[in-house]
Amino acid sequence: MPYLCDMLLNNETIRTALDNLKIEALNPMQEAALTSATGREDLILLSPTGSGKTLAYLLPLLLILKPEIDGVQTLILVPSRELALQIDTVFREMNTVWKTVCCYGGHPIAEEKKTILGSHPAIVIGTPGRITDHLSKGNFNTDNINTLIIDEFDKSLEYGFHDEMAEIIAQLPGLKKRMLLSATDAEEIPQFAGLNNRVVKLNYLNTDEQQESRLHLMKVLSLSRDKVDALFSLLCALGSTASIVFCNHRESVDRVSALLKEKGLDNESFHGGMEQPDRERALYKFRNGSCHVLVSTDLAARGLDIPEVEHIIHYHLPVNEEAFTHRNGRTARWDARGTSYLILHGEEQVPAYISEDIDLFTLPQNPSRPPKPLWATLYIGKGKKDKLNKIDIVGFLYKRGNLSKEDVGRVDVNEHYAFVAIRRSKMKQLFTLVRGEKIKGMKTIIEEAD
Repeated sequence: MPYLCDMLLNNETIRTALDNLKIEALNPMQEAALTSATGREDLILLSPTGSGKTLAYLLPLLLILKPEIDGVQTLILVPSRELALQIDTVFREMNTVWKTVCCYGGHPIAEEKKTILGSHPAIVIGTPGRITDHLSKGNFNTDNINTLIIDEFDKSLEYGFHDEMAEIIAQLPGLKKRMLLSATDAEEIPQFAGLNNRVVKLNYLNTDEQQESRLHLMKVLSLSRDKVDALFSLLCALGSTASIVFCNHRESVDRVSALLKEKGLDNESFHGGMEQPDRERALYKFRNGSCHVLVSTDLAARGLDIPEVEHIIHYHLPVNEEAFTHRNGRTARWDARGTSYLILHGEEQVPAYISEDIDLFTLPQNPSRPPKPLWATLYIGKGKKDKLNKIDIVGFLYKRGNLSKEDVGRVDVNEHYAFVAIRRSKMKQLFTLVRGEKIKGMKTIIEEAD
């Protein structure tokens, strides 16, 4: 098997894709997945959040896709828009000959149909609801789809998705291979998933001992049932480090986020009831370091590429052990360390699946607010559809905005707009210099993201 993996890694297509992603080596899980996914057996891959599962199934596709087939060959199903967009971005950055289309609710289905008809994608990535809509309208042919990938399969195959998932899979007559991936196993995989009798199962989930060695669990006591004051003090004590605050309800996210802002603590909110552009903006600001605190429902616990989260805060106790696992999976990834805090008021008990013997975090008496983040986020009202790319943006900021390499951080280019991390101290200078300037010959909005 090691010989086979080495041979696959030396494949020119695989090597080029890794070079484009600036990845020098795969981790053991990705190597095992590359070897297994190119075989005939179906694959179940269990691996922690943030371990690189997306690459583990995208790389094998480069060897599975057939250039002589003009049409959709692979369908990737995911439970959320953000995960669909993330997968699409990773594949595009590989810069292969294959085209993709990303399908999800929250933007016009007609735009997706136009892309499908115009670019003849080999890979369709989407959420179950939107894929069902496309199939009902006959927007793409399923006859040549031979590979089905279900990411976060324990979530995608829950009862709430059963009807849609069963309907989709029933319309894939040519399936030869299925890949199911998640950070937690499912008690049972429904029969309609159609797994072969021969299934390779790769389990790279942490043992309890491994998780405990890297994740420090602490409790924070709140004097009142309303925990906002305790949360504020905790966030002040944590300072300028990345923290995700988990609430159980959308309304709670909005309320907690607003109250923290009233206290002068910058944060972004994130939940499924928000408009898609607002959700994307919140994630971009958290990822690029221009916001250190993200207040979210469990939507942020799965499938998102959010690097270097140092602190997980359970404002509300998780609904079950699985939710607790996924929340904590946002930190202490692989060799990294992280801390998870349970905020408890007097009437709350530590859930049975958590040891009661956990350290107490003592809140500061007179907390002082953390300083503003070093970075701020710039919004540019043009994107990929306008033929604008990262090189265009960085060149514009260097030449017209008089910024240096150290002043420009992460650049994210969407279909119709872009976000750029800019050193906060240079924002005023930048706006003075670029006011009225065109980027790549185009007039557009250039402003700080709210």
